[in-house]
Amino acid sequence: MSYVPDNPLIVQGDRSVLCEVASPRFEEARDALLVCAELVKSPEYVHTWRLTPLSLWNAASAGHSPDEVLGLLAGLAKFPIPDSIPAFVREKMGRYGALTLVRDGEWLRLEARDAQLLAEVQGIKQLDDLIGLGGVTADSASLRVHPRRRGELKQALTAFGHPVEDLAGYDDGDALEMALAPTLPDGTPWSLRDYQIEAVDAFHGGPAAGSGVIVLPCGAGKTLVGVAAMVKLGMRTLILCTGHTALQQWKREILARTTLTEDDVGEYTSQIKQLKPVTLTTYQLLTWRPDTLSTPPHMKLFHGARWGLVIYDEVHLLPAPVFREVAEVQSRRRLGLTATLVREDGLEHDVFALVGPKRYDLPWKKLEAQGWIATARCVEVRVPLGDDDRDRYTRAGKRDRFRIATINARKYAVLATLLDRHAGEPTLVLGTYLDQLEWVSRRFSLPLVTGETSKAERDRLFRAFRDGDVPTLALSKVGNFAVDLPNASVAIQIAGTWGSRQEEAQRLGRVLRAKDGDNQAVFYSLVTDESREQEMAERRQLFLAEQGYPYRIEHVA
Repeated sequence: MSYVPDNPLIVQGDRSVLCEVASPRFEEARDALLVCAELVKSPEYVHTWRLTPLSLWNAASAGHSPDEVLGLLAGLAKFPIPDSIPAFVREKMGRYGALTLVRDGEWLRLEARDAQLLAEVQGIKQLDDLIGLGGVTADSASLRVHPRRRGELKQALTAFGHPVEDLAGYDDGDALEMALAPTLPDGTPWSLRDYQIEAVDAFHGGPAAGSGVIVLPCGAGKTLVGVAAMVKLGMRTLILCTGHTALQQWKREILARTTLTEDDVGEYTSQIKQLKPVTLTTYQLLTWRPDTLSTPPHMKLFHGARWGLVIYDEVHLLPAPVFREVAEVQSRRRLGLTATLVREDGLEHDVFALVGPKRYDLPWKKLEAQGWIATARCVEVRVPLGDDDRDRYTRAGKRDRFRIATINARKYAVLATLLDRHAGEPTLVLGTYLDQLEWVSRRFSLPLVTGETSKAERDRLFRAFRDGDVPTLALSKVGNFAVDLPNASVAIQIAGTWGSRQEEAQRLGRVLRAKDGDNQAVFYSLVTDESREQEMAERRQLFLAEQGYPYRIEHVA
């Protein structure tokens, strides 16, 4: 049996892949695994990845072949790959494209690569009401599907392990004449970066062009990618944002970077109901309903105009009611933008089926090496509980233990030390529990922004932070996304939301915007030692470890 000691991977028959962090080929191996696997755990010395159907479907949808994936694994493996792995990779990747949806006049047709697969699909009873619409067509290898069931069928088949390549095309929306402006309003010339152009081309290119997800880190200009994709298409566009702050940022970028004017760009919010060629709204408004028995009244916005493109900002946060609506608007082009496809509810399959597969993904560390985002250090500071808190912790239930650990009073001395260490640097203090944040705000005289802060006050504080008048700002979970504070270079997380990987990634993203000078940033996470919070921290850090961000551990006596 051949053995290559310098190679970092051990591929195992249970589809797990062990990767040695100390290997000189570690970064090469990590980038290879990003193509086809998901990170499961990341302790100090050996990371564990797993080959999954979804990770392999995304690899296939991005144009990678089974031979390419197996070649990457074999070229980095210490030992020969177990015989079961090539069969698994070929079978799962082969499923993408084995079922396709195509146009058939006023209908759609689900085509199968062979009659056996079609029979397998017909044998799934849960699909009876989705494919029993016209029966088997003359070639006996396809089924007629009603256009309105397009999304439901893809969602259901994906859940049963049969991803569908959607080649049915889209209904064009109303044409909209626009172009990227060569200069900003102040006269500064600008242009898209190479990777942003690649992302736009990836979305608009290939046989299934027009639907899918672009994954780029916070600070890498995802909004500009969305704007450029809209301009390249040249059609009426609906943009869904995470909140009012994000909506305003999108509007500013559209007006600054394109030839569109105020007359072309509208806000559809609780205060303003504008339906314009480019319309921006929020997930909160779309899902709002007057009572639990009512249908969200603003969902009609999806059908209120001839949209050529629907953009889902931070698509990993897509609420379940919006998923249902996305299933009904499959004839519109769909672009999802996110820093991470991780969903804590496990609905990554639904993003794949209804918004589209991953079209473009660039490792964070590659952008860091090119200077497009800041070089970030991640530090986990482990803080012991005091004697009284330790006694309460020991007697508490699992959920209460997490809260006791999270609000550990000894964290505040550590926070004071870190604030002194970084005095004068633009710093964000990030938390979860409002009572804890309010105490920190009073103790350290820090302005605090929460969901209850008025829009005017929030905008004032953000502007003061950007201008340097407020050097340190405390933020609740409203700071997890779409906060335009590009000068922030230090983030101190005093509490997180359980084991949320997406939150950890978003919070690091707050300090990743490229900086003048040394382009450095640091992200601290204060974690109670030997506690439930430490267990959750290990889960939170998974996605960032996947991107190449190890956490240095510091212990507080």
